[in-house]
Amino acid sequence: MNTAVVAMPQPRVLGDLISRSRLHDVQMILGGALFVGLLAQISIPLGFTPVPVTGQTLAVLLVGASFGPVRAALSMSVYLLAGLAGVPWYSAHSGGWHVVHGATFGYLLGFIVAGAVGGWMAERDNADRKVSSAVASMLLSSAIIYTFGVTWLCHNLHVSMATAISYGLTPFLIGDLIKAAIAGLALPATWKLLKR
Repeated sequence: MNTAVVAMPQPRVLGDLISRSRLHDVQMILGGALFVGLLAQISIPLGFTPVPVTGQTLAVLLVGASFGPVRAALSMSVYLLAGLAGVPWYSAHSGGWHVVHGATFGYLLGFIVAGAVGGWMAERDNADRKVSSAVASMLLSSAIIYTFGVTWLCHNLHVSMATAISYGLTPFLIGDLIKAAIAGLALPATWKLLKR
């Protein structure tokens, strides 16, 4: 009699612990988009820049590292496309096609790439299991968001790159360092809690 035990694959990201089917994947993708939309409503306009302070970047970092690259990119794509279709879940309850012509569209595009890269790092290098690597992963994902966002601002506002940086990067650095630290502490803590 063969009593061989088939080993279950080890979860590569937290989402692997939840997802047991394609239906679960779809639910996670939609839930991740909703989570970003909810945190986008934490929005503080600044008088000197068209870019508000929001909570959505924290959500993008958490979804990326928790879901893995494919689910994260799909979730951020759903967030972008549903918002463009009119779902009012961008910052300050905005949505609609006009956002393509707005100052923040580059950040929204950056969410897709940042989510995928954060998920890839978590999946490939277990970057979400140690604080140091998790924070580094979050900082890289944030840098990707800023690269897209500031480049778009430069184009959209017809300003120099230095001006775009002063509008779309410099005022947000401290807040996003805090967000990266929060996400970088939360994910390893979650893994430790689950191991118990």
